[in-house]
Amino acid sequence: MAKRNRQKHAGFKNPKTPEISEDGEIVRKKHKVEEHTSQRISPDPAELSNVDSDDEAVFKEPSAYDNLLVTLGSGGKYFSDAYRRRQREEEGKSDSEENEYDDSDSLGGSGWDDSERGSDDESPKIDARESIIEKFGVVVAGEEGEVAEMENDRDTSESEQEHESQVHSNGAVEASECVRNNIASVCTQVNAIIKSSPCHSYSMHLGHQISKGEIDELSKKRWKYKWEVSAAENCKWVGTGESFIRDDNLKPGYGLKPSLYRHWLNIYETSEGSDFHTSKERLFFSLCDSYRDILNCSKRPFYHKGHGEDSSTMDAYIMHSLNHIFRTRDLVTQNDTKMAKHKETANDEILSGGGFLDHGFTRPKVLILLPLRNIAFRVVKRLIQLTPSNHKVNVEYLGRFSDDFGAGEAHDNEDDEVFQDVRGSGQKSSKPTDFRALFDGNPDDHFMVGIKFTRKSMKLYSDFYTSDMIVASPLGLITKIGEAEREKDKDVDYLSSIEILIIDHADIIAMQNWSHVNTVVEQLNCLPSKQHGMDVMRMRQWYLDGYARFYRQSIVLGYFLNPDMNALFNQHCLNYEGKVKLVCEYKGVLPKVLIQARQIYERFDADSISEADDARLEYFTKKVFPKIKDSIQGGIMLFISSYFEFVRIRNFLKSQNASFCLLGEYTKQSDISRSRVWFFEGRKKIMLYTERAHFYHRYKIRGIQNLIIYSLPERKELYPEIVNMLEGSHGMTSTVLFSRFDQLRLERIVGSTAAKRMITSEKSVFAFC
Repeated sequence: MAKRNRQKHAGFKNPKTPEISEDGEIVRKKHKVEEHTSQRISPDPAELSNVDSDDEAVFKEPSAYDNLLVTLGSGGKYFSDAYRRRQREEEGKSDSEENEYDDSDSLGGSGWDDSERGSDDESPKIDARESIIEKFGVVVAGEEGEVAEMENDRDTSESEQEHESQVHSNGAVEASECVRNNIASVCTQVNAIIKSSPCHSYSMHLGHQISKGEIDELSKKRWKYKWEVSAAENCKWVGTGESFIRDDNLKPGYGLKPSLYRHWLNIYETSEGSDFHTSKERLFFSLCDSYRDILNCSKRPFYHKGHGEDSSTMDAYIMHSLNHIFRTRDLVTQNDTKMAKHKETANDEILSGGGFLDHGFTRPKVLILLPLRNIAFRVVKRLIQLTPSNHKVNVEYLGRFSDDFGAGEAHDNEDDEVFQDVRGSGQKSSKPTDFRALFDGNPDDHFMVGIKFTRKSMKLYSDFYTSDMIVASPLGLITKIGEAEREKDKDVDYLSSIEILIIDHADIIAMQNWSHVNTVVEQLNCLPSKQHGMDVMRMRQWYLDGYARFYRQSIVLGYFLNPDMNALFNQHCLNYEGKVKLVCEYKGVLPKVLIQARQIYERFDADSISEADDARLEYFTKKVFPKIKDSIQGGIMLFISSYFEFVRIRNFLKSQNASFCLLGEYTKQSDISRSRVWFFEGRKKIMLYTERAHFYHRYKIRGIQNLIIYSLPERKELYPEIVNMLEGSHGMTSTVLFSRFDQLRLERIVGSTAAKRMITSEKSVFAFC
């Protein structure tokens, strides 16, 4: 790539070195001085006071800051307009005054027009932004893409162009203040200008040329969180690299395309929002716009009275996805237009530089993984609302989508009565409020839909290879992956160019099958098996090198964190930009236990997390089960979090000829009803009950006399529900087994402070009453 960059600018002339007088002052021709003062920056009159009669002017050498403004001001229209406004303000002139700055010939027009007018006779001119970009390996594409959008939609072009001009002007002025305060070198100045200039995060992220050293470091998968910033109550953001969370007020539009920003702001104000800058939506969008991997597993979901927080986070990642998709489209459209105008030289320009490298292997760029159809309905509905009106004049197949994902029957299994209470005849359900809110509508977990954006329309159910965004469940994608493995004519190459992965409601997916998520993520950014009409000449180099996974941004959102999510974030999310995650202190849910139950926590020792399951089983068989076996008391419930633990305990009880019944997630409805009756009547001494069975059914089991929690539930709200089932029992006692590897679950239930004490204490038995 470096070789290409050198070839691209081989014909450009280097600026001449000015003559230096004996006293260290710069000597220039008089007409040069006048040209600079009229077009760029007005020097102090004192600096021009000693112009002699020999048509030479001697003035004080400008500062490095002034030199930088001169360079940038002479390059492109955005910078020159901003600097001319600044000069007018200093001279006390208004923007409407006609003056010598309007001589477009002296400025050479915009950098864009110059590059298109270049001929064989003269060296083409280059925009100052392009010079900076070529020097530092940054590809700016989004601004050109916005010009393409303006050409396509003239109704919005004038307002967007005015807004862009204001954005660039403000960005340049703010950048200049930073540069003025701390000038170490020209390189430092350029970097500062880049960070505050129209080079938005999209261009900076995708234009970065990753080095072999970076790849080697990322492949080690060792992350050092070096900084922290306070967030919500008892929470803080921690991240790798340098801290980027700061006041973003100096960045107009917050990195969004102007049309997206205006539309979002209008929706926010319509919903009676007060200060958009300090809103949760804007703050989380700024995190997304950093293009770092994000882990936020302390997000209160909509079904747990967290509608505001959940919606604001959803709005932020939807706007980030739209911004990424539209900037990608603008870049491709603009380059297509330029190539069509210069067909004879287009191939040479592609070979000589990276300006036209804008393609991936396939079109889809955003993948959103969701657990249930009703949640997907909620997300896509909001996606349509947040899309500007000029991009959704027509939404194709909206009716079909409403039928497939809206309220209605979703299960064909007549034995499954999980959702009967929420779809019944209108009678009040005995299920908890969060259960009804989550499973209301269509709770099917097998779906996949492509979404395509054109200039004025959205198309749902588009072919995956022509889609910009794919919304799917892990199970839906696993089905497609399985079909591709069995049938040679099928493939999942549409996952090869995903640049943003969003996993929302990861806690619910954990109640399904998290291994599906791992399989899907492993399929992302792989080399495709077929060409699929790709233009190899315009492929980004890091795609061809197989480095796309290092550019993919992964955003994992959920209600709680477990080791599986941690492993995914640490082992499969390798974004070169770095990582940021939310760390929280928990108060626990013990106050929600409404009965005076004695809760005994017994800690067992395990040398490693891989040995924890065996150590738990050994502790149960040697310390707990002998007490159960010798007791004549019935009504013993064994609550088990994992299905694999459920199978191990079931097999052990069979080997001991114990009297027990089963209530698991795969137990048939008829068997569940029978087991509940046997347990209540005392015909079965022990009942095995899994967390997933309770999550999907929320049964209230009667007849419990002794509760043994073999493994703590992942979901903290289930713990008080299970313990409260002891109401009416004789003993009112529960026993909980845990190890130091259960700290994530333990702190959500007993609180972070108590959990740390219980993990590190020399004692191994703890009681809560």
